[in-house]
Amino acid sequence: MYEPLRIQAGLRIFRRGEKAFGPGIARLLEGVEELGSLRSSARRMGMSYNKAWSVLHSCEAHLGYPLLHRHSGGAGGGGASLTEEGRRLLSRYRAFEAEAETMLDQLARQYFDDTV
Repeated sequence: MYEPLRIQAGLRIFRRGEKAFGPGIARLLEGVEELGSLRSSARRMGMSYNKAWSVLHSCEAHLGYPLLHRHSGGAGGGGASLTEEGRRLLSRYRAFEAEAETMLDQLARQYFDDTV
């Protein structure tokens, strides 16, 4: 049975020559949205909390705005939630990614449909 080739690309957003956003931070933010915690999101990805914090901080610095609201601990513990800017960026990134994937599939058929 013939199965067409599929092209897969990881999309990254750069600002001033530095990576500002990509698939890893997108997954991290989706985890925060779902789990309510940067630590829990990082743990699910197999990433240390320090690494997650570093990636997030670097991303926010490159973008120039915060992606998370951080909630201090206490009786109920701490947590995090996405800022409006963070939610908007994540939504746009995923929409762009889906459209780019569709276009890549079209290009793959155009250029590689007769291979393999």
